[in-house]
Amino acid sequence: MPNPPVFSSLGATLGDNGTTFSVWSTSASGIELCLYDKTGNSELRRLPMQRGEDGVHSLTVADAPVGTRYGFRAWGAYEPDQGLWFDPAKLLVDPYARELDRPFRYEPRLSAFGDDTADLVPKAIVTEPQTAPSEAPLFQAGGLIYEVAVRPFTMLHPDIPEKLRGTAGALAHPTIIAHLKRIGVSAIELMPITAWIDERHLPPLGLSNGWGYNPIAFMALDPRLVPGGMTELRETVAALHAEGIGTILDLVFNHSGESDRWGATLSMRGLDNHTYYRHATDRPGELINDTGCGNTIACDHPVVRRLILDSLRHFVLSAGIDGFRFDLGSILGRDMNGFRSDAALLTEMLADPVLKDRLLIAEPWDIGPGGYQLGNFPAPFLEWNDRARDDLRRVWRGDRHIIGDLATALAGSSTIFSRNGGQATRSVNFIAAHDGFTLMDLVSYAGKHNEANGEDNRDGHNENHSWNNGAEGATDDPAVQAFRRRDVMALLSTLFATRGTIMLTAGDEAGRSQRGNNNAYCQDNEITWVDWPALDDALVAHTAALSQIRSRFDVFHQAGFFTGNGDIEWLRLDGQPMTVGDWESPSTDNLVMLLASGDAVQNKRTRLAVVINRSHAPHPFHLPERQDARWQSLLPSGEAGNGMIAARSVSFHVEIL
Repeated sequence: MPNPPVFSSLGATLGDNGTTFSVWSTSASGIELCLYDKTGNSELRRLPMQRGEDGVHSLTVADAPVGTRYGFRAWGAYEPDQGLWFDPAKLLVDPYARELDRPFRYEPRLSAFGDDTADLVPKAIVTEPQTAPSEAPLFQAGGLIYEVAVRPFTMLHPDIPEKLRGTAGALAHPTIIAHLKRIGVSAIELMPITAWIDERHLPPLGLSNGWGYNPIAFMALDPRLVPGGMTELRETVAALHAEGIGTILDLVFNHSGESDRWGATLSMRGLDNHTYYRHATDRPGELINDTGCGNTIACDHPVVRRLILDSLRHFVLSAGIDGFRFDLGSILGRDMNGFRSDAALLTEMLADPVLKDRLLIAEPWDIGPGGYQLGNFPAPFLEWNDRARDDLRRVWRGDRHIIGDLATALAGSSTIFSRNGGQATRSVNFIAAHDGFTLMDLVSYAGKHNEANGEDNRDGHNENHSWNNGAEGATDDPAVQAFRRRDVMALLSTLFATRGTIMLTAGDEAGRSQRGNNNAYCQDNEITWVDWPALDDALVAHTAALSQIRSRFDVFHQAGFFTGNGDIEWLRLDGQPMTVGDWESPSTDNLVMLLASGDAVQNKRTRLAVVINRSHAPHPFHLPERQDARWQSLLPSGEAGNGMIAARSVSFHVEIL
């Protein structure tokens, strides 16, 4: 794979002689720079750009200061069957745009040849470089990542000023920070905040994309979520850093909102479709759809790799971002022959002087051939572990022959992450994420209920490993409500007992529901907005207690695999070692994980016992005793008294020496 090309900065660069505008295209016969007034509505000038031998079209404009609005128009053949989409009627957004003057808005003429779109398309804004303080990333091994959809998170928060609600700036509000600190958040992971467009089927349904996983400009922040631009993001990150909380950006480099053949021409498609997107080898007009979103970014192309790396550097250097999560991350390692763990882009990320110390998290799958790559990313990439997710769900649903899988997940999934000589877990353990049911809905619905999405409940995953505790959906039955809270507490406790990094989606620590919708990306309304006054404070307190336990014992801050030589033991409730028969029995409902760990309270090495009872009845348990030591319970919710563990619960016990 050739190295990324070396050429001058792309985008709009301020200099002594004015602003130089540069955009890459080898296929366009010509590109024009369009300059607009401060409203972005009136075109002032249209200037031809000069093409260099390196494929960069550039032009220096003396009177284009900071704040100048601009876009491009590209000339060339319009032959969709050949993958050529040049249409000078389409105003095109600079792929290197760092700020936009308005959000994207879908209308059919964005897809129609010859229809001018200047009134619809956002204008890029010339900006001054911004610099964040240079500091090491904030994240602790084994920490808690808190996944946040920026707009839904604060839209209904009574303590947030109305003008701040739904924005990144709201995350710096003292009330939000206090909540994050209460539950022990190590870093917040912001679902996409870069500029996106609605999928074209949503406006006719009266729906809109509230999650942002349909990007157009990789560097530009969406004005709806970050109205103060990079300054707002940088100040928010700094406020979180001051409280010891890192910030991770969820970025989408696998596809763009230009979609399939019938999608909009907004930026990369109109500039050089063949470069930016992957096409069938012998059918240049056919887009490869390994993402299920209509197109696939050609992450193996040197120019695209350069764009992605520059985007990542931009967020680190301009805002102090601590790390990144990559949606459908297998695409980043794909070429026409499939996924490679040593793909050029992945290798360049890990070697880059700006990025090499940042936290990098892959969603290790896509829907293309060989797209499931859990465990195959190069270290030190962390990976979302859907195998552990499903196994932990199945444990508490009551599936049989599952105790061994539970132990594997608790211990960091060594069977997955020991491949290729791995010596440590790289697992991000979670039970619920933005995709799928919320944690409370997982125990309240046996099936999905996505009717509000306008697709007759066909969308979203069908197999959720969920259960409803005796009633489907909302109920006033106090017994069913109690069963659901109990199960959520058990799920949370199990998650916090796992080896590796853990993740919660905002509101799941407090019983948030999406009314059974497991694909709520298009519900920018009360279905996804966190109803703060209705949250369950008892669940929040339970989560806070779990975080304190996890912080206290250093066994959770380590990633190396357990050896079984004194660092971990698996016991039955009677305190005896698990036998082969116990592991293989379909009726085994209980397990004790006995861990050797440093204890920050006792300031010495000791033992921590995690007792798991998934049966519907309390059970007596016995922990191995040592002279001059006693066991102390750390989580009252798991106790039934008289040496009993409560039904459907997890308890934690420390040996006091």
